[in-house]
Amino acid sequence: MNEQIEYPVENTESYITKSQLTERDAKVVWHPFTQHQTAPLSIPIVRAEGAYLFDDSGKRYIDAISSWWVNLHGHSHPYIAQKVAEQFLKLEQVIFAGFTHEPAVRLAERLLEILPKNQAKIFYSDNGSTSVEVALKMAIQYFHNQGFTKKRKVIALENGYHGDTFGTMAVGAKSGFNAPFEAFLYETIYLPVPVKGQQAHSLETMKKLMENADEIACFIFEPLIQGAGGMVMYEPEMLDALIKLAKENGVLTIADEIMTGFGRTGKLFATDYIETKPDILCLSKGLTGGAMALGVTSCTQEIYDAFLSEDRRKTLFHSHSFTANPLACTAGLASMDLLLSEETETKIFKINQLHQEFKQKHTTHPNITVKGTILSIEIQTEEGTSYFNNIRDIAYKFFIEKGILIRPLGNVIYLLPPYCILEEDLKYIYGCIEEFLNL
Repeated sequence: MNEQIEYPVENTESYITKSQLTERDAKVVWHPFTQHQTAPLSIPIVRAEGAYLFDDSGKRYIDAISSWWVNLHGHSHPYIAQKVAEQFLKLEQVIFAGFTHEPAVRLAERLLEILPKNQAKIFYSDNGSTSVEVALKMAIQYFHNQGFTKKRKVIALENGYHGDTFGTMAVGAKSGFNAPFEAFLYETIYLPVPVKGQQAHSLETMKKLMENADEIACFIFEPLIQGAGGMVMYEPEMLDALIKLAKENGVLTIADEIMTGFGRTGKLFATDYIETKPDILCLSKGLTGGAMALGVTSCTQEIYDAFLSEDRRKTLFHSHSFTANPLACTAGLASMDLLLSEETETKIFKINQLHQEFKQKHTTHPNITVKGTILSIEIQTEEGTSYFNNIRDIAYKFFIEKGILIRPLGNVIYLLPPYCILEEDLKYIYGCIEEFLNL
């Protein structure tokens, strides 16, 4: 990785420089989460290394959000690249119905070694949304296969986000993201997030909901941190209490660890902080170190057994053309080699330490939160807390001009860097955040 540190002292140029690639892009590409009527042209990235992205003019950006939370070990990691290249020459793809292969079996074996001990089976898909779709289908069909056809309602935390497919939109927060589709989404029961000030309310609401547990299939949640909802953090003890209530009343529990998994919270999984383990876990993003698309839904043996039958109608009918793609599974295995190393453990500890030092330096700011490698700052404005808060565009432009990729969630600025980020880079980012807060 390039150790040379160079930071722009002053940048008076526009933060987007037109190039042939951006103009070609504008003619043919429709980007996600982008209002093309008002959004600036896309920045053309031509290569990446470690925590850095480089555009076609040679400008370098520190990737402070791991390119939408996926990149664990740094871009273009040579070890992951080598393993994937070797696999490509052996087997690049094969149908996963009726066939299997070493990378898929080995990755499942290794995942089950580090997941909560109650997990027994791995179901592959291709991204975070589909891993949640699979989990919801598992939970509802688990009861249907046993004749409990009334148990089909879902409890979810308010303010949550689980993806953009129809099932995941249904269990996410009702918002501008999914307003055009509300008529097509199934009913979800929402539970207050157990943050300080409404912990008792959340617990009491859950107890009340359990009075009708014979109609409820599952409770889904983002453990400890709600990502797209604004990096909202809550305590493990409260989540543990809610899971226990669900389990005591025969309701399955689903942990959406798509963002929190693989060390982001300081432990391998956010559910490692709680005593009572969920029945189903959803994984993606950092699963392959950000190298390739892959999703996983793990479950208990009891759930898997409910689908075993001479009646083929009790099969879990869900698949993707690239289910358990050998290249993606190989990337996952290589990423896990790096993740479980002492070196990565030290890096995660160091990022958390630096985040905590930044927080302590700004004790007068009431809305700085830290969990593991995640640092979040909520900026108070007259518009209130919202993904559509206009400060998002101001902050994004400011940091891009400083050579930092930060994509604020409305008025919430956050850091979620790759583990390879240098201390000097983090301190530079902290300094730019301080400058922005003082504007």
